[in-house]
Amino acid sequence: MPQTDLIPASFMAGAQRMARVLSGLDRVLISGHVNPDGDAAGSLAAAGLILRSLGKEFVLYSSTGLPQYLNFFPLPGAIHTSLERLPFQPQSALLLDCGEPHRLGRELAGRLPALASVNIDHHLGGNGMGSLANWVEPAAAATAQLMAYVALAAGLPLKEGLADAVALGVITDTGGFCHGSTSADVLFLCAALVADGCDLTGLRQHLENNWSPGRMRLWGRLMERARLTRGGSVAFCRVLLEDLAQCQACKEDLEGFVEQLRRLRGVRVAALLREEGPQLCKFSLRSYGNTDVRGTAALLGGGGHFNAAGGTLRLTPDQAEKALLAAVERQLNEAEAAAPLPSLPGCGQDLVPSSDPGADYL
Repeated sequence: MPQTDLIPASFMAGAQRMARVLSGLDRVLISGHVNPDGDAAGSLAAAGLILRSLGKEFVLYSSTGLPQYLNFFPLPGAIHTSLERLPFQPQSALLLDCGEPHRLGRELAGRLPALASVNIDHHLGGNGMGSLANWVEPAAAATAQLMAYVALAAGLPLKEGLADAVALGVITDTGGFCHGSTSADVLFLCAALVADGCDLTGLRQHLENNWSPGRMRLWGRLMERARLTRGGSVAFCRVLLEDLAQCQACKEDLEGFVEQLRRLRGVRVAALLREEGPQLCKFSLRSYGNTDVRGTAALLGGGGHFNAAGGTLRLTPDQAEKALLAAVERQLNEAEAAAPLPSLPGCGQDLVPSSDPGADYL
């Protein structure tokens, strides 16, 4: 079977266009959103390998570097955390898994107007920030999935490092093939990767078997703090800076926690609120099926996907908690008024005493 048969018809034109655009670039700065997750890291790696195969110079950039839990993954070059002392002066930028300049970090966002840029992304909310070309495809489960199609359109086989990069992005952004975005096209692509030798099991093992003692302590504390609200349909917990310090953990250790809260019987929305600094909090939302959390995030100035979204609130933890819970409840009330959902079994009781000052955070 020709490898281009792996490209769905709805993605073919975009993949071919991006392959042509990339063939015309050189001295490319490749970047994604700050604090890259597996999809951003996998997309960066895939882009570097594609450009290398096309004979192009490139450099990988992330102002925050890679999180520790992704250190096992080999990249096609060093990650630069500053735009100073790069090996060459970039002529263009390839921006991945990100649709807003500020999410690239202040340094790159400031220099972006001077670069011919290409944006490939799968998030809802815009048509792309590239000055040269854009491919924003919300129907894709991961930006790494789109990079796979670009590679195939460029005539490159999905093998070895390129296959691993695509698999890393797809595994992480589908929640291990559990999210609603896990389409037949995604499974078809991953089946081809495995058939050509990609070790999906090994990637999962690296992602799962890497907990620190600090992460274990932190999750234990937060599991006790988590509570159910709105009759058991919302699971909620907050994380304060003192929690990280006392557990000797870092914010990376929270990766995946909100998904665990979504496992509670009867929960439609899981929400995690994390204190970042004075008057600054980050929130993460997760849901199943037809429960839209991107709409909730948008009410608070955030964004993301239908079942996975988040954002920033420039409020104290107490203020942010009230705003977030109110937005979640409003969205659920409006959705249920428009199309009532079947009741789900759930205890509807707090998991910790209501007097616990941290009881309102997931």
